[in-house]
This record gives sequence, structure tokens and C-alpha cells, in this order.
Amino acid sequence: MSQELFDIYDEQGQKIGTVPRDEVHAKGYLHHSFHCWIVRDTGQGRKILFQKRQDSKDTFPGHFDITAAGHLSAGETVADAVREVEEELGIPVRMDELTSLGVIDYYATGTAGGKTFIDREKCFVFGYLLNLPLTSYRLQEEEVAGLYETGLEDAISLFEGNIDSIPASGIHSVKEGQAESKIFDTSLSLQQFVPHKYEDYLRVFKALKEL
Repeated sequence: MSQELFDIYDEQGQKIGTVPRDEVHAKGYLHHSFHCWIVRDTGQGRKILFQKRQDSKDTFPGHFDITAAGHLSAGETVADAVREVEEELGIPVRMDELTSLGVIDYYATGTAGGKTFIDREKCFVFGYLLNLPLTSYRLQEEEVAGLYETGLEDAISLFEGNIDSIPASGIHSVKEGQAESKIFDTSLSLQQFVPHKYEDYLRVFKALKEL
């Protein structure tokens, strides 16, 4: 199977080439990504949704992360990348339904599948107020292990260091033809999240309060 190709950029934002995904993460080339954070209003206040990354992911497997996100493939624009929401969560979304929350420069290193990676991204971040219950989502099993929601104010308290864990409800992804996943209760701690900068998480969370 041919490998996905990414456009790579210099520090001035100029495209300098197109490179296979593995090489991008092995050598730490700067590339672009799309982030979509989903929140919903409930009788218990505003909730925020996190996806759990599959254990097969090439960066931070098994960690909790943005509701839906993905790299821009070669030749794609940010508007094209809105496809990630439907691919990962089974929910069709138009770009004009999203609210821009700005751009975040991201850098992280780690090891996954026995390989060291260097992940350098310019992340185009969006928010989406969508009042759907967890059971309305159809998760992409290859990418998403589960989908979880917790109180937005709880998430802010967690990343501000005021509490050690937060209660959450979740669903697991299921194979095609299997029965619908049942909602279960759990708790989340900081160590389970992809290590974006805490201040970046908090800037996004506080912006999501205003959607």
C-alpha cells in the first residue's frame, strides 16, 4: 500500500517539498494539520468531546486527543481537511459550520511501534457546537478507539492543575455489523492526554465556552 504524502514547509511557511508520512515524522519536517473540537450543551452544562487514539497510531497511541483531527495530505487545503470529522466520527460537517479558534504551533517527540518520531505541526484549530449524544457518532475503527465526553469546566480545572482526574462518559468503537457500543463511565487524568502544551489546551477550552 502506498504511503500517504504530506506537503512540508520552512519556518517562513513556504512549501519546500512533498514527503511520505513516515519520513515527515522521522525527520521532524514541519507540516499542517486540522483540529476540530466538538462541544455540546446539556442540562448539566457544556460538555467537551475527546477521542481516544487507536493503539496502532504512529504518534501517541492510546492517548486522548482532539475530537477529530488529521494531517493535510499533499495538495489539500484546510477547507478540504474538514473531511476528517466525517471520516473519524461519522458526522457530515461543512466548513462554514465551524468557528476558527486560531493557529497553534506544535512540537513533540516520542516513540511508537518501536520507532522514534518528531512531530512538528502548524495546527489550524476549529470549534463546533453540536448537540448530539455520544451514541449518534459512528467511529472509524482504524483511527479512533473511543469517544469520551466530560464537563468543559472540569477539563479546564484538570489542565489548570486544580484536580487530578475528571469523570467522563465514553463509547468504544465497534466493528461493522457489531451491536452499538454502550455508554460507560470512567475518569481521565492528565497523563492520558497527548502532550500538547497545557496553555494551548486551556486557550482552546476557554474559547469553546464562548461558541
